[in-house]
Amino acid sequence: MINYNYDIAGLSKADLEPFFEDWQKKPEPAKRLEILRNSDHVIIAMDGTRIAGFINAVTDNTLSAYIPLLEVIPEYRNMGIGTELVKKMLEQLKDYYMIDLCCDEHLEGFYKKLGMVKVTGMIKRNYEKI
Repeated sequence: MINYNYDIAGLSKADLEPFFEDWQKKPEPAKRLEILRNSDHVIIAMDGTRIAGFINAVTDNTLSAYIPLLEVIPEYRNMGIGTELVKKMLEQLKDYYMIDLCCDEHLEGFYKKLGMVKVTGMIKRNYEKI
C-alpha cells in the first residue's frame, strides 16, 4: 500500500538513488536531496520504507508556483502513483494563480488528463551545472 508523506525529515541521499534513470545527465544523490530540502512543497510516495516516487514545487509564496520534478521509479509506474502525486500537489498549490511545469512532449497527455493545458514556453538547460 502506498502512503503519501509531506515531510522529508529522515530522507537520505541513498533513498534517492533509483531516480532520474531517464535523464541524459543525472544529478548526484546529494544534489537530489538538496533539491527536495530547498523546495517549498514536497510529497513522497512510500511503499513501506521504500520511496516509490516524489513531486516537488517551488513558489514565490504569492502568485505563482512551478513543479520542476515528478519522479516515479520504473517498477511503480502505471499504478496511479504519479497521478496521485500530481493531484495532491495541485491541491497544495490551489491558492496560487498560476501553476506551471515543463515536460517532454510524450508526457503532455498525462498532464492534460490532470487539468493542465499546453502552452508555448522557452527553456535553457545548463547541463554542465548538474
